[in-house]
Amino acid sequence: MITGDVRPYLEGKKSPVKLGKDEFSFSVMCLDHGHIYGMTDALSRAGATLRYVYDSDIKKAEAFKKAFPQAVLARCEEEVLSDDKTLLIAGAAVTSRRCELGIKAMKAGKDYFTDKAPFTELSQLEEARKAIKETGRRYMVYYSERLHAESAVLAGYMIEQGKIGRVLSVNGFGPHRLSPKDRPEWFFKKKEYGGILCDIGSHQIEQYLFFAGEDDAEVVSSRVANYAHPDYPELEDYGDCMITGKNGTSNYFRVDWFTPDGLRTWGDGRTFILGTEGYIEIRKYIDIAHGNVVKDRVFLVNGKGEQCFDAEGKTGFPFFNGFLLDLINRTENAMTQEHALKAAELCLKAEASAVNIG
Repeated sequence: MITGDVRPYLEGKKSPVKLGKDEFSFSVMCLDHGHIYGMTDALSRAGATLRYVYDSDIKKAEAFKKAFPQAVLARCEEEVLSDDKTLLIAGAAVTSRRCELGIKAMKAGKDYFTDKAPFTELSQLEEARKAIKETGRRYMVYYSERLHAESAVLAGYMIEQGKIGRVLSVNGFGPHRLSPKDRPEWFFKKKEYGGILCDIGSHQIEQYLFFAGEDDAEVVSSRVANYAHPDYPELEDYGDCMITGKNGTSNYFRVDWFTPDGLRTWGDGRTFILGTEGYIEIRKYIDIAHGNVVKDRVFLVNGKGEQCFDAEGKTGFPFFNGFLLDLINRTENAMTQEHALKAAELCLKAEASAVNIG
């Protein structure tokens, strides 16, 4: 039974006013991951105007246009990069090529919004930092498991309002369904996807930094394995990691590709947040063993008792409106550039130092 009233947490938390028609335009390039559809939808709903779509595979571009018919099919990459009205490039390239696209976009005078993970090597991170400094452009990341999940938005409001006191620890669990027949070839090459801690681990580390209010942290230990997929020797199907924040908070997360076929969604993603005065559990995508798929459920326990909240359809996704306004005003209210890059840095360090236990 849902007992908590979400409304008090939303007071003063409405999304910024949507932009006016054609006030901000963006284009889409490199459609190698399906997240580009969610990115495009969210930016469009926040008021951005979609202009071009380009991919070297015309079939991908045509499929995208069916979903977003307002997009104009670009003839080449340069047509998008040279378009004066395009202020932002959104892309979901092969992970190892995301930095290359971002630097091209920034050098062309555009801001950049990439799917996670934004890098596969620390050298790419340094190249991006250099380009950001030289161009003054933004290199922002679609950490969808927080930015595009209403339960995570609501949990953030609860923490901000002091409902569990000071956050001490964040534990995250990010299981995914593999469905190997539906994955592209690059997905199974470590040099191209970066490893499991770099890939889906990026969601977990970003959430930890946000919920714990940390701006820096150290990877204490990390592990990876290929337990059950010998046909894909470069795949890591399991990973976990321990992190200590600069302010003394702790993080443990586990990610894997072992979601069973009997689950009605792609993964039972959960986050547990411990505070000095209570704790929160987020069940993002399903509350198992209910008659219907129930997502975006938040549990809060503190000195006032136990409560369960239904966040679906309640909070919206305020990051995207705020992000667009940040790009227009050159502010950093929705997410700072350093936060986006620090999460990526820790992912790369976790992957680089991981012990293979498989």
